[in-house]
Amino acid sequence: MTASGEEGAGVANRMLGMTTLAWTVCFAVWTIFSIIGVQIQQELGLSETQFGLLISTPVLTGAIARLLLGIAAERFGPRWVSILAMLASAASAWMLSWATSYAGFLVAALGVGLSGAVFITGISFIARWYPKERQGLAFGLFGVGQVGAAVTNFGAPIIMAAVGWQATAQIYAVALAAAAALFWLLTSDDPETIDRRATGRRGTSLADQLKPLRFLRVWRFALYYFFAFGAFVALASWLPRYYTGFYELPLGQAGMLTAVFSFSAAVFRALGGWLSDRWGPRRVMYITFIASLFCLLLLSYPRTTYIIEGMRGPIEFSFGMPLAGFVGISFLLGFVMSLGMAAVFKHIPAYFPDHVGSVGGMVGMIGGLGGFFLPIVFGIVNDLTGVWNTAFMALFALVAVNLTWMHFAIVRMERRRYPGLETLRDLPEAIPEGEASKS
Repeated sequence: MTASGEEGAGVANRMLGMTTLAWTVCFAVWTIFSIIGVQIQQELGLSETQFGLLISTPVLTGAIARLLLGIAAERFGPRWVSILAMLASAASAWMLSWATSYAGFLVAALGVGLSGAVFITGISFIARWYPKERQGLAFGLFGVGQVGAAVTNFGAPIIMAAVGWQATAQIYAVALAAAAALFWLLTSDDPETIDRRATGRRGTSLADQLKPLRFLRVWRFALYYFFAFGAFVALASWLPRYYTGFYELPLGQAGMLTAVFSFSAAVFRALGGWLSDRWGPRRVMYITFIASLFCLLLLSYPRTTYIIEGMRGPIEFSFGMPLAGFVGISFLLGFVMSLGMAAVFKHIPAYFPDHVGSVGGMVGMIGGLGGFFLPIVFGIVNDLTGVWNTAFMALFALVAVNLTWMHFAIVRMERRRYPGLETLRDLPEAIPEGEASKS
């Protein structure tokens, strides 16, 4: 059930605006360790692997909680689930300022991560206000809230320089609690939740919500999101460390340059939703994966010094990505990743309209786990090889797997629909839900 008519559209747009604002603040809190984590690493003398675990711990909670909150949203309504998650995360952010040991920081980070799970309750909330033909753009506009990462990358270093990282965590906690209060005051329950309460009809059972997870298609979408969203979260948290280590920049400048990437990966998500409505999400995913391979190939090349034995003695020259080039390519990478994020979630209500919460929660969880595991992988490969660029090599391999699986799945679907076809004829966007297990 969605809002209808001119008045209904106005209400839906207001719900979208408030949900996007709440998600922006949530995302800013979710990525706070990308900045204060660098200071904590210096104070505690953490290794790169320990630092990777610290900044990715909130992402772990946000990832796992997405499935749980998605199921709860389908059963009890997404509005109140969102409010409770925001308040719990705000309390954890305040407690973060009390931590004094590495273990204490990890425990507080687990609670902070609940803010990242608000994404799936927001998706479920918006899906109930908009018809299917407008959901791609609506989801894309909601995804613009990821600009919260850029807010943190740009603003947190300034706040931290003025008042210290402990007070910065407290300021973020108050901001998130205020956002939860505004969301409570300025939104209302969606039409489906209101109808359930009026009729006494129970929400979808847990067993019914989990049924679609048997389809292979769900897991393929999840792997797409593991890169499109998970790698975005990982890079938003890890790039400040990369800039300070590889280019030896001060933290404030590193945060601002990371904001360039975070900004592009957030604001263009609305464009990805619009393109998915217009072209279909599979075409957008092809653009995302192919362009990402190109960007990551360039970023993977390490700074190298060559020595040639010349006629008059050795000739030495160096090759490496200049700072301006890295910033430009990271902007392009963030742009195509934002298109892919929107395209992945355009698939879900099209294929599983009655299970947006559970399927979206699973896809969101796997994507969030990318944001958890990838910074740890970055830290491990950096510790093992001593080469900063190995992180981008790992992402290149991930994209290559995604592109290969997606393409051959599409080819198989097309050949099932047109048995006599020898070459790819189309990029099919929808088949009956029961056939999903074949793809």
